[in-house]
Amino acid sequence: MSDTQLTVTLSGGGIDDARAVVRALEGAFGAPDDLPADERATVRTATFSSPPSPHADPAPPEAGAGLSAPVTVTVQGTPQAVEAASRTLTGAFSARDEGTASGDQERERQLLLEP
Repeated sequence: MSDTQLTVTLSGGGIDDARAVVRALEGAFGAPDDLPADERATVRTATFSSPPSPHADPAPPEAGAGLSAPVTVTVQGTPQAVEAASRTLTGAFSARDEGTASGDQERERQLLLEP
């Protein structure tokens, strides 16, 4: 994974939903390396290179930034980054844990975020 701390893969919903999810993670990880941009894509990605802030609190979504449809989010990275992302997303959205997978140095978690 080189220097990337967290990779976020989003499916379902629209581009505004994907951007709302990424904005929710910025409080914990800072600005992403790239933002979901293709409005026609069915799967969108964002990456964060900064480690999670140990003092970040889950921020509620901005007014009007609720989701328009369910979004499946897969977060992959260091165990600390995946846990921070999971806490942030479950604090900001209505979320259901869809499962985890662990490797030697990486972890992956899938969440279903609902409007």
